[in-house]
Amino acid sequence: MTKNEIFESIKGSVVISCQALPNEPLYVEEKSIMYLMARAAKQAGTPAIRTNSVRDVKAIKEETGLPVIGLIKQNYEDSEVYITPTMKEIDELVLADTDIIALDCTFSKRLNDMSINDFLKQIKEKYPDVILMADISTYGEGINAYNCGVDLIGTTMNGYTKQSIDENISNIDLVKKLVSEVSIPVIAEGRIHYPNQVREMLDAGAYAVVVGGAITRPLEIAQRFIDAAKGEMV
Repeated sequence: MTKNEIFESIKGSVVISCQALPNEPLYVEEKSIMYLMARAAKQAGTPAIRTNSVRDVKAIKEETGLPVIGLIKQNYEDSEVYITPTMKEIDELVLADTDIIALDCTFSKRLNDMSINDFLKQIKEKYPDVILMADISTYGEGINAYNCGVDLIGTTMNGYTKQSIDENISNIDLVKKLVSEVSIPVIAEGRIHYPNQVREMLDAGAYAVVVGGAITRPLEIAQRFIDAAKGEMV
């Protein structure tokens, strides 16, 4: 699919994030089972899948035939950025035929103190046709990523970085501000647990909504019910 075809397919829809990290119940070292989550998501009607790691990108593309937003979570010493943080991860995702590559485009500290602007420039020079989704946490980061030529902006990191906590803006207000300023799709992502929140995000101008933990992380889902039984609201 072309970029325009992918964008048209996800417009006004919910993209399901199917991820499992090594410390989570659905992570299997020998063989990923995320393709089963992706199978269910496709049957439910999602037009695309967001996932972590090369093996899940490949397995989910083979299983579903849907476009995949791929990323690689990798921690590096002396770096606050862990979503596709270096060119190594970009190279691996390109080789895996990832349709859209998601990466941290916040102003958080990066490996070797590289700026996000320089990193995006390097990616564009090496892979001029790559489709990039900028995971940002603040309005300023979103505008900066837009000016650097990314293809989509996601509010993925809002509330998870020091600067976004200091800014104290809700995801829905961040979406509204960005939509009014940029001409590329703004994707609402992060802490969306209920269907009514999806509708609210779309009504606020989000191009599409990414939902993950509320659907594909059974430990988190079960914990919310258990906490409710104890009288604790999450």
